[in-house]
Amino acid sequence: MHESPDPVHGRSDPASFWSTTNLAEAYPGILTPLGWTVAGPATEIATRAALAAIGALTPAERAIPDSPEHRVYTVFFGRIATRIDFFCQVGDRMPGTSGPAVADQIFGFVPPGAAGRPVRRRYPVIAARLPPTFAGAPRRSRRAREATARWWPEQIRRCPTLTLDQARSLFVEALARFTMHLTVDGTALLAGTQPVYDQLWRLAESAGVPAADLVTGYGSHEETELVHDLWACSRNRIDLDTVAARYGYHGPNEGEVSARVWREDSAPLQRAVKAYESMPDSADPVAADAARAHARRRAAAHFLAELPAARRPPARLLLRLAEVYLPLRGKVGRLQALDVVRASARRIGARLAISGDLVDPEDVFFLTVDEVLGPLPAGARDLVTERRARHEHYRTLTIPRSWQGEPTPVAGGSASTTDGSPLRGTGVSPGVVEGRIRVVIDPGTDDIEPGDVLVAHTTDPSWATLMFLSSALVVEIGGSLSHAAVVARELGVPCVMGLDGATTRLRNGDRCRVDGTTGEVTVISPAAGA
Repeated sequence: MHESPDPVHGRSDPASFWSTTNLAEAYPGILTPLGWTVAGPATEIATRAALAAIGALTPAERAIPDSPEHRVYTVFFGRIATRIDFFCQVGDRMPGTSGPAVADQIFGFVPPGAAGRPVRRRYPVIAARLPPTFAGAPRRSRRAREATARWWPEQIRRCPTLTLDQARSLFVEALARFTMHLTVDGTALLAGTQPVYDQLWRLAESAGVPAADLVTGYGSHEETELVHDLWACSRNRIDLDTVAARYGYHGPNEGEVSARVWREDSAPLQRAVKAYESMPDSADPVAADAARAHARRRAAAHFLAELPAARRPPARLLLRLAEVYLPLRGKVGRLQALDVVRASARRIGARLAISGDLVDPEDVFFLTVDEVLGPLPAGARDLVTERRARHEHYRTLTIPRSWQGEPTPVAGGSASTTDGSPLRGTGVSPGVVEGRIRVVIDPGTDDIEPGDVLVAHTTDPSWATLMFLSSALVVEIGGSLSHAAVVARELGVPCVMGLDGATTRLRNGDRCRVDGTTGEVTVISPAAGA
């Protein structure tokens, strides 16, 4: 039988360079056809809009190219990938950096021949657009989040009663809101969070002060609020239903629209609360947050004292800006919007299963956005069967992190171990810890014990429940502003990011030493029987 076109495997210009590193945190694993056709266009629109807002793209470049090969994002074997050479071009237009520097910072990979050629004609445009975009980012972010926080529970409540047409209408509305949040968040990151973070880090290092002490302890991150509520639940101050109602849009693999989140399956929350119950009262995260906030204020005073008098006023301003802009690195609005996409899609699937157009309501996730919203393609049931089989096949494949042209898949995963010499990633949250390794692949089913060293391929906000239990965190993908790094600093957990192959080179039960300052991870004794 002739196979239909594959919606989750794209094409590439032979000269283009790609990487799965940048978006693996937001969209881990293998995307379904609906997952890709929701996430891909929305992320493309948001990225181009955010870059245009700061002047890095022209109005014409803001539009999505007709040719998929020229877009910023595509999908290969179900994995979302980012075109590195596009960001090299953007980097060459930005004052104070270059294409190779941006590629190295975002992807950890610089394409051969990326020498860095400044495009200075964009400098005046960026100089004119960046300040007002910077100034307006916190207000735009706050308003968007507040509006969606009110909207999300209302839509989730009404979804089970919707007709097919009503569910499709809500799907369109939710997808538009999801795209809006990606745009607002991306603009805040590019215009505010990243520049403030970079400037503060460089200034602290020039003064000989540990920069990590100045970028934590702000007490307003959404993931730490989740940990506080779970702790309160473990002490019988609030019930689990209240926690699930507040944070039900979170869950394992929450960036994929077909995932089952906590409002649908609260078992991961129940396991987390049970683990928290076993911890002593002295581990109270609220008290720990207050201590970290106090430590940050002490570090800031020391930082200012180390600077010459003439440099203190701009440094004070930078510290005040950090209090405003660093907490903007949150994802709640987009996740709530995506959850309504998810709920409306499931309602559409249920109606189509009742009418006999689909066999199972979950089959809806193996349709594309256009197919969900319009007339179903001929032979939809057979098409879903074919796509499901392909999806399972893609799970058996591994592709490189970075490549040129189209990637060559390899059957199975790579297995490797360490010879005892230190492994090195990037230290993003300071501290030295020794503990037992626990490699977690699926946070929905894998458990850890308090004090374990959590090792993961990547993380999303739902992992905060496990991070609080861990004594240290080691992640294969990401950098200093990745989700895991931000939450680890707020929780006071030593963290190493970007340790390639961590989930295969480190084994369950091994005892290791994690240095969150130097980025070194050393196995000091193997698991019994290893």
